[in-house]
Amino acid sequence: MPITTKTGDKGLTGLFTGDRIAKYSPIMEANGTIDELSSFLGEAKHYVPEEMAEVLEKIQVELYSLMAEIASKGKYKKVGEEEVKWLEELIHKYEEEVQLRAFVLPGSTIASAKLDVCRTVARRAERAVARLVLDYGFGSSVLVYLNRLSDLLFIMARAIEKREGKIKEVK
Repeated sequence: MPITTKTGDKGLTGLFTGDRIAKYSPIMEANGTIDELSSFLGEAKHYVPEEMAEVLEKIQVELYSLMAEIASKGKYKKVGEEEVKWLEELIHKYEEEVQLRAFVLPGSTIASAKLDVCRTVARRAERAVARLVLDYGFGSSVLVYLNRLSDLLFIMARAIEKREGKIKEVK
């Protein structure tokens, strides 16, 4: 499969539906932000504990499915309730470990800072997908997944800080 196709040289790109759309379209903005998130998760994997790295890698795989749903305008749906439930279970696991009681300053360790960057990119992706849901009527399962994912990344970062005794609460 060639990397250079030259089909995007005029500012358009192709979707799974066969449509050609502007590279600056809301669909491409959402997918580009999810792709950016995957890259940041790839970086974060090298700084977090092994059990978290495995979680991040699974999430990276699921992000491809999210992008496919968006690129197919909602016709391809592979991520749903089961994947969201998995994220929620992880959130609860780390919440029990952390026992968060106040606002915290993000980034007290390099590993938690990497996850905090991922969290903010996930939130930006969520905002981009919210536009698709509200203006175009597709992507609702992607929106739910990204919402839970950002929560998970937040609490994983706090778990790292808690384990290292470096959580910084804002009082």
